Amino acid sequence: MKNLLNNEPSLRFDPLSDYLFIKVMGKKGDEKQLLGFLNAVLGRSGKDQIKSVEILENKAFPKDVSTGKSCILDVLAVLQDGTRVNIEVQLRNEYNMDRRSLFYWSKVYSESLDEGQNYGELPNVIAINIVDFNFPPGGGMHTCFHLREDSDPSLVLTALEIHFISMVQWRKLKGRDVKNDSLHRWLTLLDKNSPPEQIKEAVSMDGAVAEAYRRLEEAKRDQEEYRAYWAHRKFEHDRISELDGVRNESLAQGREQGIIEGIEQGIEQGIEQGALEIARKLKARGRPFEEIADDTGLSPEAIEML
Repeated sequence: MKNLLNNEPSLRFDPLSDYLFIKVMGKKGDEKQLLGFLNAVLGRSGKDQIKSVEILENKAFPKDVSTGKSCILDVLAVLQDGTRVNIEVQLRNEYNMDRRSLFYWSKVYSESLDEGQNYGELPNVIAINIVDFNFPPGGGMHTCFHLREDSDPSLVLTALEIHFISMVQWRKLKGRDVKNDSLHRWLTLLDKNSPPEQIKEAVSMDGAVAEAYRRLEEAKRDQEEYRAYWAHRKFEHDRISELDGVRNESLAQGREQGIIEGIEQGIEQGIEQGALEIARKLKARGRPFEEIADDTGLSPEAIEML
């Protein structure tokens, strides 16, 4: 641990890049980090603490027949009581975040029921969204939503649970309590703007945070991971610039109606193309198909055909 803490974290890397985030807690073997993060976000401690989690590596859902939309999740896991948890990271406001989160939540919920099962076997689903913009409007650093009865909030219809963690509001927060608040420790690590001394304090106090930090540092030092990370970031920057150009042109011409739907379609197509490009590069370097599938969400069969 001592040598680890002597390494200054590089602010050039964003821990909330979906490429790095998945590397830290989205693959089998990352259960320690994921457990620590989930207990922090869900406020579980003592007897209520989550003690085991299974990370699901097949995170791609087929296109919805009615909407034509598909999704590839960042992190998908199952808790010991069968509850499914989906974690999504959104660094840029691509609009309709409320509906996007509900769509992803519903995919995890509906796809959990196999043919022949009854509705009573549907699991509880928790969605956790880490966003680097103000959402929900007027919300704080951490907001959580449930389906409740209007006149009697104690009546909960179902165990729908959707969390939003706003990094914008986190950066505005005064009186951060890294010593006593486990979520504060995690957000300190995940915030690319955190001072090195605060990261060191968080790492020194929490074994799961320390393991996540170690995985981040390993990814930074590995040349193959380094190149893949920056290839992914370049694609994201190019995609955002292109979508901004389309949106600004449409607004300038007075054609705002329908722009959000077009942007969402472009985002989905862009994500798919980015995954294919990264898969081609990793395949050319001789990476096993299973590892490439873990990193990109593509199936080994699709990778073999590239």
